[in-house]
Amino acid sequence: MGSDLRGPRVTGSAVHAAEFIVSSARLGELHECSALLRRTRIRAEEIVDEARALLIEAEIQGDQERIVIRAAQLDEARQSYCKVLNAYVTICRRINEERQEIMQTLTGLSGAT
Repeated sequence: MGSDLRGPRVTGSAVHAAEFIVSSARLGELHECSALLRRTRIRAEEIVDEARALLIEAEIQGDQERIVIRAAQLDEARQSYCKVLNAYVTICRRINEERQEIMQTLTGLSGAT
């Protein structure tokens, strides 16, 4: 037999428990997203460092053509890193705001009767 939609309603505590589960899962997703962004930022830093090392190598060898090319590559890597860093900071800020909203909701749920 199917469910009785006219039966007793779900109690408030059951709704709060479901909201807690959803909020906890969302916090887990936010944590994973933050970790991925951190790895992306770290890799962008590594790329800048590699470009800088290649420029230094060209300078040591005195190869003017390679110096110009490597300097342009370093500049491009720095610009890309700035974009990644700005995105990282923006998304981390948004994640933190959402985390605070979830925590306020959970605090409100735990204080409710």
